[in-house]
Amino acid sequence: MPILVLILLGVVVLVVTGIRVIGSLRRFRAASTLVGDRVGDGVGLLRARFAALEVAFAERRPDQARQGEPRVPSVDRGRQEDHRG
Repeated sequence: MPILVLILLGVVVLVVTGIRVIGSLRRFRAASTLVGDRVGDGVGLLRARFAALEVAFAERRPDQARQGEPRVPSVDRGRQEDHRG
């Protein structure tokens, strides 16, 4: 009889502990999702700012096309056709 009481008490403690752990994991998942979203938004804004800076720097450089130089390096190689028969 005392063994059954101890087993029942152990099962109750296990269930209560499991419920608390599951609740904590749900809260952690919600918090990590929120942090991940905010970090992702910040990274996206940072990438957009870098892209804007690249465009601004490119606009400040002298235009090589006006000097007769090709803007795309692959243009120098001439036409490249596929000669498969």
